[in-house]
Amino acid sequence: MMRFLVFVVGVYACMLQAASADERVFEFTYSILPTELPTEQAVDIYIPVPTEQVGQRIIGERATAAFPLERGTESTHGNAFYHLHRPAGDASPITAELTWTVARSLVTRGGADEQEAALAANYLGENRLVPVGHEVLNPILEEIHASRASDSLPDTARAIYDWIVSNVEYKKVGKGWGNGDTFWACSERYGNCTDFHALFISLARTEGIPARFEIGFPVPESREAGTIGGYHCWVQFYLPEEGWVPIDASEAAKAPQHRELYYGTHPADRIHFTTGRDLVVSPASEQAPLNYFVYPYVEVGGKAWPGKLDTRFSYKAAALEISANP
Repeated sequence: MMRFLVFVVGVYACMLQAASADERVFEFTYSILPTELPTEQAVDIYIPVPTEQVGQRIIGERATAAFPLERGTESTHGNAFYHLHRPAGDASPITAELTWTVARSLVTRGGADEQEAALAANYLGENRLVPVGHEVLNPILEEIHASRASDSLPDTARAIYDWIVSNVEYKKVGKGWGNGDTFWACSERYGNCTDFHALFISLARTEGIPARFEIGFPVPESREAGTIGGYHCWVQFYLPEEGWVPIDASEAAKAPQHRELYYGTHPADRIHFTTGRDLVVSPASEQAPLNYFVYPYVEVGGKAWPGKLDTRFSYKAAALEISANP
């Protein structure tokens, strides 16, 4: 079977000036493995691409796939993706391997200017599973209002974070968790990172604080290489005086001794792929937007496929000489 080499950065030396001494540099590999898929209809696969933003830069990329990859961009948040198409009647296995060399650094608060303020205004509305101003939030907001130091936006944001870290348990038991569902988090008071941060976003936006959902994968700093079992997500919210403030409530709940660290800081232990909820990457997804986008999204015959592709995610420290003077 012919393999298509769709994009290659084979010589990293030409990009070394992009990496600085305070950045962590690693390779992240996103693999799609052979999976049994219907052959009588066309198959379309959409693969998210890591973003470039404060704290993260892509300094190398290479990709191979069994079919050509076409680059696309989701219009609401600017998330990038690759689109792979297998024609109807073709039974060839679908595989892809994409590797990015990433320069990742500590993310702290910042970016309080007119441009960022205008961008932040886009993160005040509700999503399908992230209500704003709903009555289900009222009992929690009453507790938050009673505990906050003042009714200022900074004190309110901090009180929301502290309430969630203290009152929501990180666990994956039964069914219903993992959808980023504010209603679930309010009633069950447990879940994974998506549920923690859906609740934070609902509460923050209800209080007039813009908040954006970000998702990717954990990349532990404690090991030079490894495989990754699943995604991780987090939030940034916006304060006019401070700009974007990073928080990670689920990690703080898992490690209470780091509660202060995860308020105002995202360590360099992650890779950010996409931003936002209810995403549209294809005509079919206009009818049923993606809840979030970190795993491959598959359509068969122009309709969302209910199955799951076999995937593998891994990382290793990049053997690069880092320039101290970028």
